[in-house]
Amino acid sequence: MSSLALFGALESGLIYALVALGVLISFRILDFPDLTADGSFPLGGAVFAVCVLHGVNPWLACLAGAGAGACAGLVTAWLNVSLKILQLLASILVMVALYSVNLRIMGAPNLPLLNEPSVFTPFLSMDGSNQFWVQPLVILGFVVVAKLLLDWFFSTEAGLSMRATGVNARMARAQGVHTSRMIMVGMALSNALIALAGALFVQTQGGADISIGIGTIVVGLAAVIIGETLIPGKRFVVITLAVIVGAVLYRAFIALALGSETLQNIGFGPQDLNLVTAILVVLALRLPAIKAYFKRKKQS
Repeated sequence: MSSLALFGALESGLIYALVALGVLISFRILDFPDLTADGSFPLGGAVFAVCVLHGVNPWLACLAGAGAGACAGLVTAWLNVSLKILQLLASILVMVALYSVNLRIMGAPNLPLLNEPSVFTPFLSMDGSNQFWVQPLVILGFVVVAKLLLDWFFSTEAGLSMRATGVNARMARAQGVHTSRMIMVGMALSNALIALAGALFVQTQGGADISIGIGTIVVGLAAVIIGETLIPGKRFVVITLAVIVGAVLYRAFIALALGSETLQNIGFGPQDLNLVTAILVVLALRLPAIKAYFKRKKQS
C-alpha cells in the first residue's frame, strides 16, 4: 500500500470512528437497533454543504450538521418512546424520511464544495501539498475530543443512568431513572456524532451527495465488533479506544483488499467495494466465535 493510500485509509477510518462511537451508544449502551445512521450521516453532510454555500463558518457548519443529526435521533427515540413503535421500525421510518429531507435541504442530489472553505483550510499550505496528512490530523482532533467527552459523560451520574437504562430499563426505573429521557438523550448524542462524521466526510470528498449514507450502519457496527474483539475491556475508556481502533483497522482492511493484486487478478475492483465490505462484516461478526474456538483448542 502506498503512503497516499495509507493516509487515505487513516482519514476514512477516523471519520468512521465517529460513526462507530455513535453506533456504540445506540447498539451497545442503549441496546437500541438504530438504522437512522444511514440517513443522519448524509444529513450532516447536506446541512454542512448548504451552510457553507451560504457563507457560514465551516466550524459552525459542522456544529449545525451535528445538531441536525441530534434532531433525527430525537425523532427516532420519540417514535419509540412516545408512540410505542418498535425500535427497529422507528429507525427505518426516520431513515426513509431523511432521504427526502436531505434532498429538500440540498435542493439537488449533490452539491459541489471544491472551492469552498473547510475546517482544514487554515492548516493547508498554499499549494495544498500537505493535505494528505493535515486532513487526517484535524479529523483525529475531532475524534480525540469526542472520545474524551464521552469518557467524561459516561462517568457522570447521567451517563451511568443511561448505561443502566440499556442494561435493564425496568430496574433503572425502579431506581428513579427517567429511562425515556435517557433514551432520547442517548439517541440524540449517537446521531449527532454520526452527522458530524458526515459533515467531515463531505469536506474530504469535495462535495455532498445524497447516496453517501448507504451502508453507514454496517461500517459502524463492524468497527465496534472488530474493536471489542481485538481490545476487550470493561472500562468505558478502553471500550471507546477499541471502537476507534476497530474503525481505522476496518478501513485499512478495505483499502488492502481493494489494492490486493491477487484480488485484482481474479476480477475484484473498486466496483466491488460493497461486496468486500459485506465479506469483511461477516468475518467481523464471526471473530468472537473464532477467537473462542482457538482459545478452547489452546486450553485442551
